[in-house]
Amino acid sequence: MINVGSLDRAIRFVLGAVLLVAPFVFPGVFAAMGAWRLAVAAVGAVLLGTAVFRFCPAYWLFGIRTCELGRA
Repeated sequence: MINVGSLDRAIRFVLGAVLLVAPFVFPGVFAAMGAWRLAVAAVGAVLLGTAVFRFCPAYWLFGIRTCELGRA
């Protein structure tokens, strides 16, 4: 089941990549966050996963679709 559209997918992919990589590439900036920097990376991984599989469980739960109806 697909419920993530193309624009939504692109935004999730870019934002997910940034959030996943940033805490490790810029450790000084995220040092004050402590263990929360891993939470930031985890959110990035989830965004990347939903972009790759084009399925968002939260969208499914609330009945949201950002893709064209004919493509799913």
